[in-house]
Amino acid sequence: MGADSEGTAIIVKLDDLLHDRRMTLTELAERVGLTLANLSILKTGKAKAIRFSTLEAICRELDCQPGDLLAYRQD
Repeated sequence: MGADSEGTAIIVKLDDLLHDRRMTLTELAERVGLTLANLSILKTGKAKAIRFSTLEAICRELDCQPGDLLAYRQD
C-alpha cells in the first residue's frame, strides 16, 4: 500500500470509545473545541492527519490513551 493510496492502515476507534463513555460526537466536539464536521471526518477514518493537541484533548475528554483511539491494520 503506497502513500498515494486512498485507504489507510490506521483505524480510528472513536465510535467504540464514544459508545463506551455514553457520549455523543456533538458533546465531544464541544468539549474539545472542534467542529462537528472535522470530528466526523476523523470518526469515519477519512482524516489524513491529526494534531497532537487534538489527540491530547480527545484522550483527556474520553479518559483514554492514544492506543485506545488508534489502531494499525496491516494489509
